[in-house]
Amino acid sequence: MSQTEIADPKGAPPPYVPSLQRTAGQPPPIAANGGLSYMSFDRDGDAGTNAALEGAIAQISEGEGKRIVDLIANTPSGEPVKTKWGLAFRKFEECADYIRKNNAIAAPEGGLALPMPYTIYEQPTYSVVPSNAVWRDPARADMAKILRENEDGNRRRDLWFPHTMRDARRIGDYYPGLKPDSPECMDRLGLSLAHLESKCENFYDATEVERVFYPEIEKLLLEFFPDATDALVYNHDVFDKDYKGDRTEDQDNKNPGVNARYATLVHNDLNDNSGRVRCRELLTKNLRNFGREQHYTEAEADEKMSRRFVSINLAKPMETVEQFPFVLCAWPSFADQPYITNYRIYDDRVGETTRFTFRADHEWYWFPRQTPTEVSMLKCYDSVTDGSVSRWSFHTAAIDPTVPIDAPCRKNVVVRAYVFF
Repeated sequence: MSQTEIADPKGAPPPYVPSLQRTAGQPPPIAANGGLSYMSFDRDGDAGTNAALEGAIAQISEGEGKRIVDLIANTPSGEPVKTKWGLAFRKFEECADYIRKNNAIAAPEGGLALPMPYTIYEQPTYSVVPSNAVWRDPARADMAKILRENEDGNRRRDLWFPHTMRDARRIGDYYPGLKPDSPECMDRLGLSLAHLESKCENFYDATEVERVFYPEIEKLLLEFFPDATDALVYNHDVFDKDYKGDRTEDQDNKNPGVNARYATLVHNDLNDNSGRVRCRELLTKNLRNFGREQHYTEAEADEKMSRRFVSINLAKPMETVEQFPFVLCAWPSFADQPYITNYRIYDDRVGETTRFTFRADHEWYWFPRQTPTEVSMLKCYDSVTDGSVSRWSFHTAAIDPTVPIDAPCRKNVVVRAYVFF
């Protein structure tokens, strides 16, 4: 596996810098540094975090982000925002009302028409995570103020677009012969369905989830992908807006807490760079690994990653889903679309996620009233780049307009895993 080596004057091992490996036929990403990982800007072991902070400040000073915010703000209240992709809306309710009154789009059989949240900012974005020391450093208070305003601006550059949702259980209607609960579906579309009768009794107990649920998911993955040799579940999140207990996150004790907010923006968790960086971090450093400890040398990790590996997110409800369903987009409908890199700046690394702008022909899927034994699966990364298989799916949480907005919100556990072949 190719790796850019950057000498450290102090003699520390060089950071791992993957070369950008785009899918055949895919346009360049909308990213900083031509798509090169910020790890290549490492200074004295900072993993490129200071260069990323400087990049964020420089971009803010250019003013394009503020121009987009002003465009939205200057649109009269209640009126749609005119974008190059079509009409969009600041609020879910406004977009839903437009769909109803204008019969704007026709839903497929078993599906529905609904508002979907997309960014309209075609620039790389920066998000400084809450644990970053910049928020508590008096010497950088002015920088923190600018960054905090930009975080708010990121949210204000998202709009709701009218779209359609397909029933994932009917994938065979759209792709004859393709079954939603098959590895072929994952390879072709980047999403699939699995079934699991879990023995985990309390998904709010992180220790039990790691002890019981992680091995169950690893077994499921190895059975689902018959050619796989190893599966590693490395962390999880619990989503429950109505949870009344302690939500506190405790990374040191491998407790993710309980999320009250759902990710209501079209995105993917990884990209060409971070799919490999995250895998190597787990294998060689156990970095933020809640699962089985790994003890690979760098050479052994390179060997393991020289063969195919994929990152899979799996979402299992605790009870039948009513509101805020988890929805997935099929790879063929955006395989030729450039992704927009979002840089997540930690103290010790710069993660990369992706965002996408609206397309009317995006193929969105959901599992209506997904049950506790149904596990929706989405691909976040695939090391195969020749175009023969899907690279990833993007996803979000949707608001189901056919269900009362105050209906019980989705309660589910999401685990993240790598599968090796």
